[in-house]
Amino acid sequence: MATNPDDQPRFPGLGSDPQSVRRRVEALEKVMERMFVIPGINRPVGLDVILDLVPFAGSTAGAVLGAYMAWEARNLGMPKHAMARMAGNVGVDWLLGLIPWVGAIPDLFFRSNSRNLRIIKRHLDKHHAGTATIEGEVTRR
Repeated sequence: MATNPDDQPRFPGLGSDPQSVRRRVEALEKVMERMFVIPGINRPVGLDVILDLVPFAGSTAGAVLGAYMAWEARNLGMPKHAMARMAGNVGVDWLLGLIPWVGAIPDLFFRSNSRNLRIIKRHLDKHHAGTATIEGEVTRR
């Protein structure tokens, strides 16, 4: 990655360090699962539910974005069993989303991106404790 004279990344947040990865996967999870709240039922939804309204292509696009989150996790050196769980979560979400129109309903309850974010955060908190956050702020240990 190109750097400026101060040895800072030219594009903040695009680094491969664990803290940058954490920010990216948290942002992706928020867009995919909690972009806005449905009035009346107070249920947060995101792009994943909206994409599932488009038969096959929408579910596949959501799976590609979920796979990106798993790819970021792989780059962190996560164990294979955690990667398998993440792939399973993305696969189940993709299969449920293949059902035209009805596939959006299970997405309200089976949030694969949120599940995968929890797996990634557990790994980061254990192996890269310096990236731990409290209410959006980075803590130093």
